[in-house]
Amino acid sequence: MSVNYDFTGKVALITGSSSGIGAATAQLFAKSGANVVVTGRNADRVAKVAKQCTDLSPKQLTALEVVGDLTNDKDCDRLIETTVQTFGKLDILVNNVGFVQKAYVTKDDYFQIFQNIMTTNLNSVVYLTHKCVEHLAKTNGNIINISSIMSKKATANGSSPYHISKASLDMFTKCMAAELGPKHHIRVNSVNPGAVVTNFLTNTGLPKAMADKIYETVGCKYPVGRVGQPQDIANTVAFLVSDTAAGFLTGSIVVADGGHLAANVSLDRQTQICLKQLN
Repeated sequence: MSVNYDFTGKVALITGSSSGIGAATAQLFAKSGANVVVTGRNADRVAKVAKQCTDLSPKQLTALEVVGDLTNDKDCDRLIETTVQTFGKLDILVNNVGFVQKAYVTKDDYFQIFQNIMTTNLNSVVYLTHKCVEHLAKTNGNIINISSIMSKKATANGSSPYHISKASLDMFTKCMAAELGPKHHIRVNSVNPGAVVTNFLTNTGLPKAMADKIYETVGCKYPVGRVGQPQDIANTVAFLVSDTAAGFLTGSIVVADGGHLAANVSLDRQTQICLKQLN
C-alpha cells in the first residue's frame, strides 16, 4: 500500500538533488505539494530534475533551481538566501550531498582525500545547518541527514575517510536533535541507506558493468531480496519529515538497508579484488 503525504505549503531544500537519492526525494516532496529547491553543481541536471518536480507538482509549482558547490561557503549562503527570498521561509532541510573516494592510509595523498571527503560529507552539512537554524526555528522545521550504514560497519577496502565522515554525521545528528529540539522545536534525524542503485559507484571510477555486478551480488544477499532504489530512501525521508507519522522521532538514526547489517552482508572475494584494483 502506497502512502500519500501532504506537504502543501512546505518549502523543502534538498542538497545534491540533481540525481540519485536527492532527485527522488525532491520529486516525492514536489508530488506531495511542497515547494522544492533543486541544487547541484551541474546546471543541466539541476534543470532536468527541477522540470520533473514541476511536472509532478499537483499545482504545477515551479521548482527553484540553484547551481552551486556546497564546499564553498558563499555558494551555501546564496543557496539559503535565494530559497528564503523566493519562498519566504524554509521548513525542511535534507542534507544529502556526499561522495566517496577510495584511499588507503598508506597512500601519499590519503590526508588530502580525507579532507576533501570531510569537507563535502560533513563540513557542508554543519555549515548549512548552522545557517538554516534561524529559518527552521520559525517553522518548527525538520532536518534530515543522509548518512550510510558505513557509519556503523568498518571495512578494510580503502574507504576509511567515508566511514569516518558518516560516523561523524550520525553524531552531529544526535547532538543537533538534543540542542535544537527544546528551544527551537526543530526535529533532526538521519537516514542510513545500504546499497542503493545510483551513480555512486561509477563516480569512484568503477565501470558500470562492475557496479551492476556489485548491486546484483549484494541484492541476492539482502534479506529483502534486492538492493535499494532511490525512491526507497525518499520514502523514508518523507516519513521522518511528517509530523503526523513521525512527530515523536528526533535524534534517530534510521537504518534503511534491506537487512544489510542484520545479515552481516559482505562482498564476494572477486568483487573485493576488483574494488581494490581501483587504488
